Amino acid sequence: MSAFINTPHYRHDQPECLGILLANLGTPNSPSVADVRRYLAEFLWDRRVVEMARLPWWLILHGVILRTRPAHSAEVYQSVWTAEGSPLLVIAQQQAAALQLRLNEKYHSGAIKVALGMRYGKPAIATALTELRQANARRILVFPLYPQYSSSTTAAVFDAVTTELQRWRWLPELRFINNYHDHPAYIQALAASIRRHWDTHGEPERLLFSFHGIPQKYFDLGDPYYCQCQKTARLVIEQLGLAPERWFLAFQSRLGKQEWLRPYTDHTLHEWAAAGIKSVQVLSPGFSADCLETIEEIDAENRQRFLAAGGERYSYIPCLNAAAEHIELLAELVAQHACGWPELTGSMTAAELAQRQTRALARGAEQ
Repeated sequence: MSAFINTPHYRHDQPECLGILLANLGTPNSPSVADVRRYLAEFLWDRRVVEMARLPWWLILHGVILRTRPAHSAEVYQSVWTAEGSPLLVIAQQQAAALQLRLNEKYHSGAIKVALGMRYGKPAIATALTELRQANARRILVFPLYPQYSSSTTAAVFDAVTTELQRWRWLPELRFINNYHDHPAYIQALAASIRRHWDTHGEPERLLFSFHGIPQKYFDLGDPYYCQCQKTARLVIEQLGLAPERWFLAFQSRLGKQEWLRPYTDHTLHEWAAAGIKSVQVLSPGFSADCLETIEEIDAENRQRFLAAGGERYSYIPCLNAAAEHIELLAELVAQHACGWPELTGSMTAAELAQRQTRALARGAEQ
Protein backbone atom coordinates (compact mmCIF):
# COMPACT_ATOMS: atom_id res chain seq x y z
CA MET A 1 0.00 0.00 0.00
CA SER A 2 1.40 3.40 -0.99
CA ALA A 3 2.45 5.78 1.76
CA PHE A 4 1.61 8.74 -0.48
CA ILE A 5 -1.53 10.41 -1.76
CA ASN A 6 -1.58 9.35 -5.41
CA THR A 7 -3.16 10.81 -8.56
CA PRO A 8 -4.18 7.68 -10.48
CA HIS A 9 -7.07 9.19 -12.44
CA TYR A 10 -5.52 12.27 -14.01
CA ARG A 11 -7.69 13.63 -16.81
CA HIS A 12 -5.93 15.17 -19.80
CA ASP A 13 -9.01 17.23 -20.61
CA GLN A 14 -9.16 18.84 -17.15
CA PRO A 15 -7.61 22.35 -17.03
CA GLU A 16 -4.94 23.08 -14.48
CA CYS A 17 -5.41 25.94 -12.06
CA LEU A 18 -3.46 28.26 -9.80
CA GLY A 19 -4.27 27.65 -6.15
CA ILE A 20 -4.22 30.47 -3.60
CA LEU A 21 -4.02 29.21 -0.03
CA LEU A 22 -5.19 31.96 2.33
CA ALA A 23 -4.02 31.08 5.83
CA ASN A 24 -4.71 32.56 9.23
CA LEU A 25 -4.27 31.55 12.86
CA GLY A 26 -7.56 29.78 13.52
CA THR A 27 -10.29 29.50 16.10
CA PRO A 28 -12.07 26.90 18.21
CA ASN A 29 -14.99 25.11 16.55
CA SER A 30 -17.28 26.56 19.20
CA PRO A 31 -16.91 28.56 22.43
CA SER A 32 -17.48 25.42 24.54
CA VAL A 33 -14.85 24.47 27.10
CA ALA A 34 -14.13 21.18 25.30
CA ASP A 35 -13.58 22.83 21.91
CA VAL A 36 -11.48 25.61 23.40
CA ARG A 37 -9.34 23.03 25.19
CA ARG A 38 -8.74 21.14 21.93
CA TYR A 39 -7.83 24.38 20.16
CA LEU A 40 -5.43 25.51 22.88
CA ALA A 41 -3.81 22.08 22.98
CA GLU A 42 -3.03 22.26 19.27
CA PHE A 43 -1.96 25.90 19.35
CA LEU A 44 0.24 25.80 22.45
CA TRP A 45 1.91 22.52 21.51
CA ASP A 46 3.36 24.03 18.33
CA ARG A 47 7.09 24.42 18.92
CA ARG A 48 6.98 27.62 16.83
CA VAL A 49 4.66 29.15 19.43
CA VAL A 50 6.39 27.89 22.57
CA GLU A 51 10.11 27.25 22.13
CA MET A 52 10.69 25.08 25.17
CA ALA A 53 11.99 21.57 25.73
CA ARG A 54 9.13 19.25 24.86
CA LEU A 55 8.89 17.09 27.98
CA PRO A 56 8.76 19.85 30.61
CA TRP A 57 6.43 21.88 28.40
CA TRP A 58 4.13 18.87 27.89
CA LEU A 59 3.89 18.47 31.67
CA ILE A 60 3.10 22.15 32.16
CA LEU A 61 0.64 22.26 29.27
CA HIS A 62 -1.33 19.15 30.18
CA GLY A 63 -0.78 19.24 33.92
CA VAL A 64 -1.63 22.89 34.51
CA ILE A 65 -2.66 25.07 31.56
CA LEU A 66 -5.20 22.79 29.88
CA ARG A 67 -6.76 22.08 33.28
CA THR A 68 -7.29 25.72 34.19
CA ARG A 69 -7.23 28.03 31.16
CA PRO A 70 -9.96 26.58 28.86
CA ALA A 71 -12.88 27.49 31.15
CA HIS A 72 -11.84 31.14 31.33
CA SER A 73 -10.97 31.30 27.63
CA ALA A 74 -14.34 29.77 26.73
CA GLU A 75 -16.11 32.58 28.59
CA VAL A 76 -14.09 35.13 26.64
CA TYR A 77 -14.84 33.43 23.32
CA GLN A 78 -18.54 33.36 24.22
CA SER A 79 -18.43 37.15 24.64
CA VAL A 80 -17.31 37.68 21.01
CA TRP A 81 -19.08 34.76 19.30
CA THR A 82 -21.76 35.77 16.82
CA ALA A 83 -24.78 34.04 15.33
CA GLU A 84 -22.60 33.25 12.28
CA GLY A 85 -19.79 31.85 14.42
CA SER A 86 -16.25 32.93 15.28
CA PRO A 87 -15.56 36.51 14.08
CA LEU A 88 -12.15 35.53 12.73
CA LEU A 89 -13.52 32.63 10.69
CA VAL A 90 -16.52 34.59 9.40
CA ILE A 91 -14.31 37.49 8.26
CA ALA A 92 -11.70 35.13 6.77
CA GLN A 93 -14.44 33.43 4.74
CA GLN A 94 -15.60 36.84 3.51
CA GLN A 95 -12.03 37.70 2.53
CA ALA A 96 -11.58 34.44 0.64
CA ALA A 97 -14.86 34.86 -1.24
CA ALA A 98 -14.13 38.50 -2.09
CA LEU A 99 -10.60 37.68 -3.27
CA GLN A 100 -11.92 34.86 -5.46
CA LEU A 101 -14.40 37.27 -7.04
CA ARG A 102 -11.77 39.97 -7.56
CA LEU A 103 -9.30 37.54 -9.17
CA ASN A 104 -12.03 36.22 -11.47
CA GLU A 105 -12.80 39.78 -12.53
CA LYS A 106 -9.16 40.71 -12.96
CA TYR A 107 -7.93 37.76 -15.00
CA HIS A 108 -11.03 36.29 -16.68
CA SER A 109 -9.22 32.97 -16.78
CA GLY A 110 -11.41 30.91 -14.48
CA ALA A 111 -8.22 29.07 -13.59
CA ILE A 112 -7.58 30.53 -10.14
CA LYS A 113 -8.91 28.81 -7.02
CA VAL A 114 -8.85 30.39 -3.55
CA ALA A 115 -9.01 28.09 -0.51
CA LEU A 116 -9.04 29.06 3.16
CA GLY A 117 -7.00 27.15 5.73
CA MET A 118 -6.42 27.76 9.44
CA ARG A 119 -3.16 26.86 11.13
CA TYR A 120 -5.06 25.61 14.18
CA GLY A 121 -8.64 24.37 14.14
CA LYS A 122 -10.89 24.10 11.10
CA PRO A 123 -10.80 24.37 8.15
CA ALA A 124 -7.30 23.00 8.48
CA ILE A 125 -4.49 23.88 6.10
CA ALA A 126 -4.36 20.21 5.05
CA THR A 127 -8.05 20.40 4.13
CA ALA A 128 -7.50 23.56 2.07
CA LEU A 129 -4.57 21.97 0.24
CA THR A 130 -6.68 18.92 -0.52
CA GLU A 131 -9.35 21.23 -1.96
CA LEU A 132 -6.72 22.79 -4.23
CA ARG A 133 -5.34 19.41 -5.28
CA GLN A 134 -8.82 18.22 -6.23
CA ALA A 135 -9.23 21.39 -8.32
CA ASN A 136 -6.05 20.35 -10.20
CA ALA A 137 -3.90 23.16 -8.83
CA ARG A 138 -0.46 22.49 -10.25
CA ARG A 139 0.86 25.77 -8.83
CA ILE A 140 0.07 27.00 -5.31
CA LEU A 141 0.74 30.38 -3.75
CA VAL A 142 0.71 30.17 0.05
CA PHE A 143 -0.57 33.45 1.47
CA PRO A 144 -0.38 33.78 5.28
CA LEU A 145 -2.50 36.76 6.29
CA TYR A 146 0.21 38.10 8.62
CA PRO A 147 1.60 41.42 7.33
CA GLN A 148 4.65 41.22 9.61
CA TYR A 149 6.76 38.04 9.58
CA SER A 150 7.28 36.07 12.76
CA SER A 151 8.51 32.56 13.28
CA SER A 152 5.53 31.98 15.60
CA THR A 153 2.98 32.80 12.90
CA THR A 154 4.24 32.88 9.30
CA ALA A 155 6.76 30.08 9.74
CA ALA A 156 4.14 27.96 11.51
CA VAL A 157 2.03 28.11 8.33
CA PHE A 158 5.04 26.98 6.29
CA ASP A 159 5.49 24.02 8.65
CA ALA A 160 1.86 22.96 8.23
CA VAL A 161 2.04 23.24 4.43
CA THR A 162 5.24 21.25 4.08
CA THR A 163 4.03 18.62 6.56
CA GLU A 164 0.96 18.00 4.40
CA LEU A 165 2.91 18.04 1.13
CA GLN A 166 5.24 15.33 2.44
CA ARG A 167 2.25 13.00 1.92
CA TRP A 168 1.73 13.89 -1.75
CA ARG A 169 3.27 11.98 -4.62
CA TRP A 170 2.86 14.74 -7.23
CA LEU A 171 3.96 18.01 -5.67
CA PRO A 172 2.76 21.35 -7.02
CA GLU A 173 5.03 24.27 -7.75
CA LEU A 174 5.07 26.32 -4.59
CA ARG A 175 5.59 29.98 -3.73
CA PHE A 176 5.23 31.57 -0.32
CA ILE A 177 4.44 35.16 0.69
CA ASN A 178 6.78 35.90 3.57
CA ASN A 179 5.40 39.30 4.62
CA TYR A 180 3.93 42.53 3.27
CA HIS A 181 4.55 44.89 6.18
CA ASP A 182 5.78 47.74 3.97
CA HIS A 183 3.82 47.15 0.78
CA PRO A 184 2.55 50.55 -0.43
CA ALA A 185 -1.03 49.29 -0.88
CA TYR A 186 -1.06 47.91 2.68
CA ILE A 187 0.22 51.20 4.10
CA GLN A 188 -2.30 53.18 2.06
CA ALA A 189 -5.17 50.92 3.18
CA LEU A 190 -4.24 51.39 6.84
CA ALA A 191 -3.95 55.15 6.45
CA ALA A 192 -7.30 55.29 4.64
CA SER A 193 -9.00 53.30 7.42
CA ILE A 194 -7.65 55.74 10.02
CA ARG A 195 -8.80 58.78 8.06
CA ARG A 196 -12.29 57.29 7.69
CA HIS A 197 -12.42 56.74 11.42
CA TRP A 198 -11.34 60.34 12.00
CA ASP A 199 -14.09 61.56 9.69
CA THR A 200 -16.64 59.99 12.05
CA HIS A 201 -14.98 60.25 15.47
CA GLY A 202 -12.56 63.13 15.10
CA GLU A 203 -8.81 62.99 15.78
CA PRO A 204 -7.59 61.83 19.19
CA GLU A 205 -4.87 63.24 21.39
CA ARG A 206 -2.92 60.00 20.90
CA LEU A 207 -2.99 57.26 18.26
CA LEU A 208 -1.74 53.88 19.49
CA PHE A 209 -0.51 51.11 17.19
CA SER A 210 -0.97 47.87 19.14
CA PHE A 211 0.74 44.82 17.64
CA HIS A 212 0.52 41.29 19.00
CA GLY A 213 3.59 40.62 21.10
CA ILE A 214 6.18 37.86 20.95
CA PRO A 215 8.66 36.82 23.64
CA GLN A 216 11.67 39.14 23.78
CA LYS A 217 13.91 36.08 23.41
CA TYR A 218 12.54 35.40 19.93
CA PHE A 219 13.56 38.88 18.79
CA ASP A 220 17.00 38.49 20.45
CA LEU A 221 17.49 35.27 18.44
CA GLY A 222 16.82 37.01 15.13
CA ASP A 223 13.05 37.17 14.56
CA PRO A 224 12.44 40.33 12.44
CA TYR A 225 8.91 40.92 13.73
CA TYR A 226 9.71 43.89 16.01
CA CYS A 227 11.51 45.78 13.23
CA GLN A 228 8.75 45.16 10.71
CA CYS A 229 6.10 46.42 13.14
CA GLN A 230 8.11 49.59 13.66
CA LYS A 231 8.42 50.13 9.92
CA THR A 232 4.70 49.61 9.31
CA ALA A 233 3.80 52.23 11.91
CA ARG A 234 6.41 54.69 10.65
CA LEU A 235 5.20 54.45 7.05
CA VAL A 236 1.55 54.93 8.08
CA ILE A 237 2.47 57.98 10.15
CA GLU A 238 4.31 59.43 7.17
CA GLN A 239 1.10 59.06 5.16
CA LEU A 240 -0.94 60.75 7.89
CA GLY A 241 1.59 63.50 8.66
CA LEU A 242 1.06 63.02 12.40
CA ALA A 243 3.44 64.73 14.84
CA PRO A 244 5.79 62.40 16.81
CA GLU A 245 4.21 63.21 20.18
CA ARG A 246 0.75 62.19 18.95
CA TRP A 247 1.39 58.51 18.26
CA PHE A 248 3.01 55.50 19.89
CA LEU A 249 3.60 51.78 19.32
CA ALA A 250 3.06 49.03 21.88
CA PHE A 251 2.55 45.26 22.09
CA GLN A 252 -0.42 43.29 23.40
CA SER A 253 -1.48 39.73 24.29
CA ARG A 254 1.53 38.52 26.27
CA LEU A 255 1.34 35.08 27.84
CA GLY A 256 3.24 33.65 30.80
CA LYS A 257 5.90 35.18 33.01
CA GLN A 258 8.75 35.64 30.54
CA GLU A 259 9.69 39.03 29.12
CA TRP A 260 7.78 39.99 25.97
CA LEU A 261 8.33 42.86 23.54
CA ARG A 262 7.87 46.20 25.26
CA PRO A 263 6.22 48.61 25.77
CA TYR A 264 3.01 46.81 26.73
CA THR A 265 -0.31 48.10 25.41
CA ASP A 266 -2.22 47.81 28.69
CA HIS A 267 0.53 49.56 30.69
CA THR A 268 0.77 52.32 28.09
CA LEU A 269 -2.96 53.07 28.16
CA HIS A 270 -3.02 53.15 31.98
CA GLU A 271 -0.01 55.47 32.08
CA TRP A 272 -1.52 57.80 29.50
CA ALA A 273 -4.80 58.11 31.39
CA ALA A 274 -2.98 58.69 34.68
CA ALA A 275 -0.90 61.41 33.00
CA GLY A 276 -4.00 63.28 31.85
CA ILE A 277 -4.43 62.07 28.27
CA LYS A 278 -8.18 62.18 27.72
CA SER A 279 -8.73 60.70 24.25
CA VAL A 280 -7.04 57.82 22.43
CA GLN A 281 -7.69 55.71 19.37
CA VAL A 282 -6.16 52.25 19.01
CA LEU A 283 -5.63 50.05 15.95
CA SER A 284 -4.05 46.60 15.62
CA PRO A 285 -2.51 46.53 12.12
CA GLY A 286 -0.78 43.20 12.63
CA PHE A 287 -4.17 41.48 12.42
CA SER A 288 -5.78 41.12 9.00
CA ALA A 289 -9.17 40.38 10.58
CA ASP A 290 -10.85 41.29 13.84
CA CYS A 291 -10.75 38.46 16.33
CA LEU A 292 -10.65 37.70 20.05
CA GLU A 293 -7.48 39.76 20.59
CA THR A 294 -8.93 42.88 18.98
CA ILE A 295 -12.62 42.66 19.89
CA GLU A 296 -12.30 41.55 23.51
CA GLU A 297 -8.79 42.58 24.51
CA ILE A 298 -8.42 45.92 22.69
CA ASP A 299 -11.97 47.14 22.16
CA ALA A 300 -13.36 45.96 25.52
CA GLU A 301 -10.73 45.13 28.14
CA ASN A 302 -8.28 47.93 27.37
CA ARG A 303 -11.11 50.41 26.87
CA GLN A 304 -12.21 49.71 30.45
CA ARG A 305 -8.63 50.02 31.67
CA PHE A 306 -8.15 53.44 30.06
CA LEU A 307 -11.48 54.86 31.20
CA ALA A 308 -11.08 53.52 34.73
CA ALA A 309 -7.67 55.23 35.01
CA GLY A 310 -9.11 58.64 34.10
CA GLY A 311 -9.38 58.66 30.32
CA GLU A 312 -12.57 60.01 28.76
CA ARG A 313 -12.75 58.97 25.10
CA TYR A 314 -11.52 55.65 23.77
CA SER A 315 -12.10 54.42 20.24
CA TYR A 316 -10.99 51.27 18.42
CA ILE A 317 -10.21 51.42 14.70
CA PRO A 318 -11.25 48.07 13.17
CA CYS A 319 -8.93 45.83 11.16
CA LEU A 320 -9.01 45.99 7.38
CA ASN A 321 -11.19 42.87 7.32
CA ALA A 322 -13.02 42.53 3.95
CA ALA A 323 -12.84 46.22 3.01
CA ALA A 324 -12.49 46.85 -0.72
CA GLU A 325 -8.98 48.33 -0.47
CA HIS A 326 -7.87 45.31 1.57
CA ILE A 327 -9.15 42.85 -1.04
CA GLU A 328 -7.45 44.91 -3.74
CA LEU A 329 -4.21 44.70 -1.75
CA LEU A 330 -4.54 40.90 -1.52
CA ALA A 331 -5.15 40.68 -5.27
CA GLU A 332 -2.14 42.89 -5.93
CA LEU A 333 0.05 40.65 -3.77
CA VAL A 334 -1.19 37.60 -5.66
CA ALA A 335 -0.28 39.27 -8.96
CA GLN A 336 3.18 40.18 -7.65
CA HIS A 337 4.06 36.77 -6.23
CA ALA A 338 2.42 34.65 -8.96
CA CYS A 339 4.05 36.68 -11.72
CA GLY A 340 5.01 34.49 -14.68
CA TRP A 341 2.61 31.67 -13.89
CA PRO A 342 0.36 30.94 -16.90
CA GLU A 343 -2.99 31.24 -15.10
CA LEU A 344 -2.50 34.99 -14.84
CA THR A 345 -2.26 35.29 -18.61
CA GLY A 346 -4.97 32.82 -19.61
CA SER A 347 -5.79 29.12 -19.35
CA MET A 348 -5.94 26.49 -22.06
CA THR A 349 -9.00 26.66 -24.29
CA ALA A 350 -11.48 23.81 -24.58
CA ALA A 351 -10.08 23.02 -28.04
CA GLU A 352 -6.52 22.85 -26.71
CA LEU A 353 -7.62 20.57 -23.86
CA ALA A 354 -9.41 18.30 -26.33
CA GLN A 355 -6.30 18.12 -28.50
CA ARG A 356 -4.19 17.24 -25.45
CA GLN A 357 -6.60 14.47 -24.51
CA THR A 358 -6.61 13.11 -28.06
CA ARG A 359 -2.81 12.94 -28.12
CA ALA A 360 -2.74 11.24 -24.71
CA LEU A 361 -5.38 8.67 -25.70
CA ALA A 362 -3.43 7.88 -28.86
CA ARG A 363 -0.43 7.05 -26.70
CA GLY A 364 -2.37 4.71 -24.39
CA ALA A 365 -3.73 7.00 -21.69
CA GLU A 366 -7.06 5.97 -20.14
CA GLN A 367 -8.65 9.45 -20.16
